[in-house]
Amino acid sequence: MNPGEPQFLDVGAGVDSRRIAVRLRPAAGSDKPGVVWLGGFKSDMESTKALALDAFCEAEGRACLRFDYSGHGISGGDFEDGTIGRWLEESLAVVRAFLAGRAVFVGSSMGGWIALLLARALADAGEAGRLAGFVLIAPAVDFTEKLLWPRLPPEAREAIQRDGRYERPSAYSPAPYVYTRKLIEDGRRNLLLDSMVRSYAPVRILQGMQDPDVPHGHAMTLVEHMPMDPVTLTLVRDGDHRLSREEDVRLLIEAVEGME
Repeated sequence: MNPGEPQFLDVGAGVDSRRIAVRLRPAAGSDKPGVVWLGGFKSDMESTKALALDAFCEAEGRACLRFDYSGHGISGGDFEDGTIGRWLEESLAVVRAFLAGRAVFVGSSMGGWIALLLARALADAGEAGRLAGFVLIAPAVDFTEKLLWPRLPPEAREAIQRDGRYERPSAYSPAPYVYTRKLIEDGRRNLLLDSMVRSYAPVRILQGMQDPDVPHGHAMTLVEHMPMDPVTLTLVRDGDHRLSREEDVRLLIEAVEGME
């Protein structure tokens, strides 16, 4: 299913340089928009949903672009150096280097935040024509400030301020999540929900109502901040955060198909 060996793109300069792993499936006869996968915090381009999208694009002859942020998957870089702004920079570089035409941007969890930041950056650069649409899965927009920081116990906040990092057990992998001071501080420089949010293209949000990490009310707040673009919110009554069940993946593919 994977389109050959991964390619690599160097982003940043000097000590800030990191090598980003990319898998591109070129279009094969289809003139429909390509699909760009933007993964979540500590996720990678080999996740269930990412591979399902790649298989869908193969069957449809569409281009499919997947990659790992620095510190994720098989990309270079230290995870603890990662920030929203840093991963956004990498996302922009990969899209510009590997995909020339319009695309549907599929952002999962943190990837939903990065997708909307990417929309703003492309529009500001006069490249809004690249944006065919967005499918956002449990979009964790502003999660560092709105979802993470308020939930941390006082000792965790103190550790972040004092030591620059805090480890928390993960429900999704044996390795703990590490939250750094630079992640929190950079997140505050990239907040979207303090003002109107623009996507410059249609948006479809898929949100589980049993999601313990991104409550469905957070998705409602995002919708309320997007009055100028067409947004559809689909609530999955028994859906969790990942939305990776067979029926969830079908819903994801249908959402992408609806973006022309």
